[in-house]
Parts: sequence; C-alpha cells; structure tokens
Amino acid sequence: MGGFSSEFAISLKSGETVLKNLPADKYEAYPIVITKEDWFYEHNGQRISVDKNDFSITLNGKKILFDAVFNAIHGTPGEDGILPAYWEMLGIPHTSSDYDKMALTFNKKYTLSVVKSYGIPVARSVFLHENDRINPDEIIEKTGLPLIVKPNKAGSSYGISLVKSADELMPAIEKAFAEDKEILIEEYIEGREFSIGVIKLNGKTEVLPVTEIIPENEFFDYEAKYLGKAREITPAEIDDRERKILTETAKRVYEVLDLSGVSRAEYILRDGVPYFLEINMVPGLTEASILPQQVRAAGKTLPEIFTDIIENAIKKHKR
Repeated sequence: MGGFSSEFAISLKSGETVLKNLPADKYEAYPIVITKEDWFYEHNGQRISVDKNDFSITLNGKKILFDAVFNAIHGTPGEDGILPAYWEMLGIPHTSSDYDKMALTFNKKYTLSVVKSYGIPVARSVFLHENDRINPDEIIEKTGLPLIVKPNKAGSSYGISLVKSADELMPAIEKAFAEDKEILIEEYIEGREFSIGVIKLNGKTEVLPVTEIIPENEFFDYEAKYLGKAREITPAEIDDRERKILTETAKRVYEVLDLSGVSRAEYILRDGVPYFLEINMVPGLTEASILPQQVRAAGKTLPEIFTDIIENAIKKHKR
C-alpha cells in the first residue's frame, strides 16, 4: 500500500481494510508501505526496509519471502503496471491483472481506443500532452460544452473539472496538468452514472451488483468519491433491461481488455445507451468505497472475496 501519487492516503486506508479482513487463521499478513524514499514494514515502531532484490524482509534474523502480494496501491507504481512487472519478474503472484494490462488500463486514452474499436460507446474526446499547442476553440468545436477535463493517467478524481464556458477551459487544463503530463478532454454526457465491479474468479468473469452514483456536486469528483458528497445506491434502482445492458457491457469491457483480478468501471446511461468512461484496476477498498458495497450486495463478505482474490492470483501464477 502507499505509492507515489496523490492517492497515497487512500491507498493506506484500502490496505488497512484488506488487513482487517484477511482471515488470520489462513494468512500471515505483512503491511508493506511503498514510498519514493523507502519500501518498509513497520514492526514495534521500527521501519524494516524491503530487500528489493527479492522483495523480502528480515525480521528477528529470519528472512521472510512472500507467497503472494495483495496490491492495494492506487496510482503509480501499483496501478500502472510498474510494480506488477517487478513482481512478475521475481515470480511472485500478485492480485492485479498482468502488468501490460495494468499499463494499458491506467492510460485512459489507450483504454478508450481499445474499447471503442469493439463498438462500445464512448464520449467524443481530445487528448493533450503538456508540450502541445492548445487551441480552446478547436477543443470546444470537437467536444462541445459542457465538457470534462481530467488527467490521462491518474485516478481518484484528482485534477478533474466540469467546464461549462469557454473561459473556464484553460484553468481546468492547468489543474489537470498539475496531476499529469497528459490530459483528456471529453464531451460531458448527461445521464445517470453507474459504477460496476467485475472480477474473474476460477476463470469465470463475475459482474457485481450495479451501483448508481448521485453526486451532490455536478459530477463524481474527489469530494463525492471520498468525502461522502454523493448518494451511492447499491443495487441500483433500475429496470431489468437497464440492468442487463449495463451488466453485459461491463462484462464485455472486462473481457475485450483481457483483464484478471478485480476492477471497477464507470458508465453514463443516456437514452438507454451505456457510455464507458474509465476503468480502475485497483479500486478503493476503504469502508466508504463502492466495491465493498457491491460485494455485500452480492451476498458475500470481504474476508471471502479477499481470500478468493488471493487464491486466484496464486492459481493463475501456477498455470
């Protein structure tokens, strides 16, 4: 848990939820905190550094090697494929998707390109790198107003803005560039917003109950996501046809991206059509997070689902 991004504190909370819900009779768990300065395990007030040669720690003179890693790092380097690639190189099972799929899905532009190529509806968008020449009129011509500006490779709704007028565009672009060197500007699709968890267990793709998000603000920003400024209704109050199309689309997105592990993706339903927005491959696991709500609505417990995730990671590694 931890990481290098603005999501550090959220990741620690997710990690704590995992620790609290891992069956103690089944697992011996060690919380490893990853920061830019150090990777460490805290024991009796002491920080014990991780040996990066084999991702081990030495405790009371005994070297401890891990059977598996539960990845609860939101953002870089856990969600963008960097750490998953490292663990795969060392031969350590981890609970994420394969490193290349993590890198793909962390990049919103690339993910949208793949999903769109399979005929799944997405918003009109403009991609910008920090060195690009910016022409606000051209952007608005392509996406219309209102529009959404967000970092291309960052999660948890940091740096995201809803732009309603032309004079709001440049400040929103600057805000997004403060989080990432690449940004995505998308048409604002007005409709009902849904979040859907999907997981692969024993080779079978399972879609969790759908959550409808009704933010107090005008869109699902950081405050809505983490500070309780949104109503999250799980399972969503929708008719069977809407539930079917959302569930089928979520399953198809997961499968066309060839994912494994747990994911949570966002959709806007407009005129009966689900528009894919983005996917999160290390979804929040705090008490306030959406995925734990969906797990409970599916009639499962967090200890059960975390055990399934770990056991599937170990099985996948052995194949």
